[in-house]
Amino acid sequence: MTIPASHLLSPTDDLDNLTLTAPSYSFIIEHPSGRKILFDLALRKDWSNLPPATGGFLRTLGWKVDAPKNVSDILQDHGTSLADIDAVIWSHHHFDHVGDMTTFPPTTKLVVGPGFKEHYMPAFPTDPASTLCEAAWRDREVQELSFDSAAALQIGGFNAIDYFGDGSFYLLDAPGHTFGHMAGLARVARENNSGDSDFVFMGGDTCHFVGQFRPTVHRPLPAGPGRPAEIHASVCPGAIIDRLLANPTTPLFEMPEANAVDIHQAHESTRKMEVFDAAENVWVVIAHDQSLLGTVDFYPARINDWRRRGYADKTRWMFWNTMGQKSP
Repeated sequence: MTIPASHLLSPTDDLDNLTLTAPSYSFIIEHPSGRKILFDLALRKDWSNLPPATGGFLRTLGWKVDAPKNVSDILQDHGTSLADIDAVIWSHHHFDHVGDMTTFPPTTKLVVGPGFKEHYMPAFPTDPASTLCEAAWRDREVQELSFDSAAALQIGGFNAIDYFGDGSFYLLDAPGHTFGHMAGLARVARENNSGDSDFVFMGGDTCHFVGQFRPTVHRPLPAGPGRPAEIHASVCPGAIIDRLLANPTTPLFEMPEANAVDIHQAHESTRKMEVFDAAENVWVVIAHDQSLLGTVDFYPARINDWRRRGYADKTRWMFWNTMGQKSP
């Protein structure tokens, strides 16, 4: 997607002529038992057939969308049978995360966050104003999670559910952007000698732009020779760069109130994610981080060895190059 930067970032000073390039990521997670699940489905290729409410939103705001393939197409292109996908987890209900569930067989369960059924069911066409299609869950199980259950844990300040029951994959309650918004935390490598593990934190839309959770006191902007060259090569206006250099431990932006159902919860969820981002054994990937393109190998490659490949270090400060000038 190509989106005016002022639609996703606050404050909006100096953003009038800038856009954000926003890919939408989907993760396939394979448990050692062989069970396969997906975290988010990204965009659907026939996005122009989304419910009228979504189409009207895109036209009104001038967002540009391009999705040549569904996630289901990409999986099948690389030999993964859709019948082998046990469940699809939606971080939340927005069109750039729900994909096209109708391409999956009825045996694929849909997993959603707390309050989903209350706030987002029924959907289109029963509710003409809905941005969701009821066809997504027709004839399939919809499992709504509760983080108030006896099985709930706390990880890094987030209420959490151990999805497989063995510490390999957690779903985290990260509300604010929408009702029931969730993040994911996958253990991708375990060091036998040290007892340490590497994780991938799938942030969904906990925030929309890396500059909303970097830099921080936990992960400050490097100084002197360690400062990334991308900052000075960026198309960002000088005033934004100056603000960053003057505040190397404070994120430049926040999520605007218009992007949240509860802006205080949204900011709190982001602050919790910042602590994960400071850990050397956790790679935080939000759903729309354009800086990964061209550096990270995508499916059918695996990212379990992200630390050995240096993915986090290579991309951490590249978000300055994801802003572009609006077309005349």
